[in-house]
Amino acid sequence: MRQWIKPFELSGKYINLKPLTIGYCSDLITAVEDGNLWHLWFTSIPHPDGMAEEIECRLNLQKNYEMAPFVILDANTGLAIGMTTYCRLDPKNLRLEIGYTWYRKSYQKTPANTECKLMLLDYAFQQLGCAAVEFRTNAFNFNSRRAIERLGARLDGILRSARIMPNGVICDSYVYSILSCEWPAVKANLQYKLSYYHNN
Repeated sequence: MRQWIKPFELSGKYINLKPLTIGYCSDLITAVEDGNLWHLWFTSIPHPDGMAEEIECRLNLQKNYEMAPFVILDANTGLAIGMTTYCRLDPKNLRLEIGYTWYRKSYQKTPANTECKLMLLDYAFQQLGCAAVEFRTNAFNFNSRRAIERLGARLDGILRSARIMPNGVICDSYVYSILSCEWPAVKANLQYKLSYYHNN
């Protein structure tokens, strides 16, 4: 049960997901510089100078069976556009979180996130047999909260003073989830959203 999630790849029309390696470091530095994303105080996105350390941290968590990290690639160009993970892995209770996700600014508000979440959620429910998939975000990350809610996730609750940010500010975390019984409807809705992009 320790190695619940073995490395795998997922391919879509807009993005591909591949296991994260240090070889993507240079491309991810370029990606994070698109929009200077590390300046967003309400989330933790690596500074270009800390990208290698962040990748190594995620890979070490993977070695300890605590995380499954991915690089997000443009399906047409192979360009690295961000990172995401399965984290808070709980194989005993068939639960995990999709988190520590970021995209270069030019790929935000595109089909990339919708397709990424569709593929990760489908794998979690269909291949891993998850009972629930969680999402967590900072109370002040309003864009993230709206994006999670648009996926069809429901708010489970608010963890008060859950996280100390790099600037020392203590923030609440909003915790959302999608249950396995809800997945068919959520999947249909995400597929519908993607069909809009396919046809336009």
